[in-house]
Amino acid sequence: MKSVLMIGQSNMAGRGFIDEVPMICNERIQMLRNGRWQMMTEPINYDRPVSGVGLAGSFAAMWCMENEEDKIGLIPCAEGGSSLDDWAVDKTFFKHAVSQTKFAMQDSELIGILWHQGENDSYGGSYQTYYEKLHVIVEALRKKLNAPEVPFIIGGLGDFLGKSGFGLNCIEYELVNHELQKFASEQKNSYFVTAEELTSNPDGIHMNAISQRKFGIRYYEAFSKRNNVLSPMENEMELLDICINRPYTKGEKMYLEMMKFALGKITYEKFMEKLGTMSN
Repeated sequence: MKSVLMIGQSNMAGRGFIDEVPMICNERIQMLRNGRWQMMTEPINYDRPVSGVGLAGSFAAMWCMENEEDKIGLIPCAEGGSSLDDWAVDKTFFKHAVSQTKFAMQDSELIGILWHQGENDSYGGSYQTYYEKLHVIVEALRKKLNAPEVPFIIGGLGDFLGKSGFGLNCIEYELVNHELQKFASEQKNSYFVTAEELTSNPDGIHMNAISQRKFGIRYYEAFSKRNNVLSPMENEMELLDICINRPYTKGEKMYLEMMKFALGKITYEKFMEKLGTMSN
């Protein structure tokens, strides 16, 4: 199995409203939870009770569409509200990400690191030291994980910042984006993904569910092509439809019925009837 590390703050963890987009149900997408691989369900990165849709689901769905013989595991380690300083190599978040990834690498091959962070560094001049601090973090991460050539995918900050809600104070987001793009252009195996034309929840700081789905498509494009994605892709919605709205396997159908029963949406009798139909 392949695996991907997810790190950064809340827009990596995901705050998109789950009921606003179609569910991704794919038994070849796993997530690390409670020390074992489980079939992916959203929220993947449960760092807060308000966790929701993030970009990793559609990233993994795209990967599965182009890699039909293997599984992919998501390693959720993002933490909402974290600053770049919170990810310093001597701090808890960095140590936790390394620990979880090493654990996952016991039975998987790490193939990517997904990073999205910067809203908490979009004011007060923090952009001036962003590059240097990120460089220290990435170099240490690569060394700890023995992953010098693993792609490091960097997501840009949304243009909706600095305008309303919780994002009102993020007035230096463009300067942070400049540092992120510079990092991707100068550091080996690092790639930048634009957040241009993506939109937010009413809070003005968190990407909404459909934008997260699109963002995941862009992240995968950067990962698979080993290139920066500097503008929105024309076929994002088409790709989403193809990789998400696929025929379910028998195992996936059973999983969905189990979910309905566990959530009280169908009776036990109806659940058993459904299972009987699938067995025939």
